[in-house]
Amino acid sequence: MLPKSLSHPLRSRLAPTPSGLLHAGNALNFILTWSITRAQNGHLLLRIDDLDKARRRDKYLKDIFRTIDWLELDYDEGPQGIVDFKKNWSQDLRLELYDHALLELRNKGHLFACKCSRRDIRAISADGNYPGTCAKLSVDFDQKATAWRVHPPKALLQLPFHQLIGADRKISFENLDAFIVKQKNAYPAYQLSSIIDDEYFKINTIIRGQDLLDSTHYQLYLAFLMGKSGFLDTYFYHHDMMLDEQGEKLSKSKKATSLQSWREQGRAPDELFQKAATLLGLKGNCTNGQMLVQMLRTIQ
Repeated sequence: MLPKSLSHPLRSRLAPTPSGLLHAGNALNFILTWSITRAQNGHLLLRIDDLDKARRRDKYLKDIFRTIDWLELDYDEGPQGIVDFKKNWSQDLRLELYDHALLELRNKGHLFACKCSRRDIRAISADGNYPGTCAKLSVDFDQKATAWRVHPPKALLQLPFHQLIGADRKISFENLDAFIVKQKNAYPAYQLSSIIDDEYFKINTIIRGQDLLDSTHYQLYLAFLMGKSGFLDTYFYHHDMMLDEQGEKLSKSKKATSLQSWREQGRAPDELFQKAATLLGLKGNCTNGQMLVQMLRTIQ
């Protein structure tokens, strides 16, 4: 099943994190996002998510730009290098937007403060979901080392879910985890910052791996609470993952073989473009982005 041809101009983004060297799974997402956007004459943003202060490194930023060049992809908006990124595009420059959204959610009663550690949660929750320990304790929001969590919906809630590939449907929000929107280090969590950034840059199409489907659900619920109608109208495509020899998804934390290693070995990205074509149901050989775009345009 192929991507829909949208009636409005498509705006999407590449959103890597500079917290480790990129791997084949990251490249596959880049290729899918780029090719679908280009096939529909859309607008593509490079948005580097750098709020993880503990792990972000300049060498990882450099790897993002090198990977995009190696894949021979381009983008219409975003940083042209490390210096430009830090000066004009870092998420640090949008902290005021995130803080404003957090304060608004807090003032509307959608949040509660939580002192629980991951160890505390694992000790009483077999599946790792938040057990509700601090939800009714009135923990002070302004205490140090305190996270802010979202109250789950009290009644059945259904929200629209627009799919770029496949039929649109509604998502029922039941037993939603009380996820974090502000971390103990006082920085906004990914679920919140990603919504704010997508609204800020007017993104209307998000292409991400199946491993982020839960994140999409959290973000749709959060967008509903914040009244972010633009995000609720976003089209999503959750693609299959690249797996390792053990059938596990590739992960920076598990030190999946990096694309830097591929480049050092003189390995071309041909197989990644072929994998993207196969995922999109396209037949025939595909070894680069231009071929992939042409194949998409021919069939649409």
